[in-house]
Amino acid sequence: MDKFMNAAIEEAIKGQKEGGIPIGSVLIYKDKILGRGHNRRVQKRSAILHGEMDALENAGRLSASVYHECTLYTTLSPCFMCSGAVLLYGIPKIVIGENKNFMGEEELLKSRGVDIEVLQEPSCIKMMSDFIAQNPQLWDEDVGKIYK
Repeated sequence: MDKFMNAAIEEAIKGQKEGGIPIGSVLIYKDKILGRGHNRRVQKRSAILHGEMDALENAGRLSASVYHECTLYTTLSPCFMCSGAVLLYGIPKIVIGENKNFMGEEELLKSRGVDIEVLQEPSCIKMMSDFIAQNPQLWDEDVGKIYK
């Protein structure tokens, strides 16, 4: 498995161990992780700390020229909010662990020129499907209900 997707999965597992939703992300620039994050809405009582948003926050303030050469890895297809951040900062590529349990805004991203690669990584699919089955109310509170 790709080392960066593996790092995103590690973040997702960390989030789940903390009692949160198992979605992880890493922001990559020139083969280096600039920011790591996981969904921390539950842990921080946050309205916006999805995995991708947490990774961007943890990367800190970067210049546009850096964002324009980054790749964002995420274990799950990104929602409206996270996709908006990708478009806002001009991140040109996203590698997605899976989109079977949740299909985010991939078509919007593609329509704006973002290169999307979906791995359908079995461990990502299982981790999310198990979580949704065991925590349907928490999933619906995050994005599950919005997209139904």
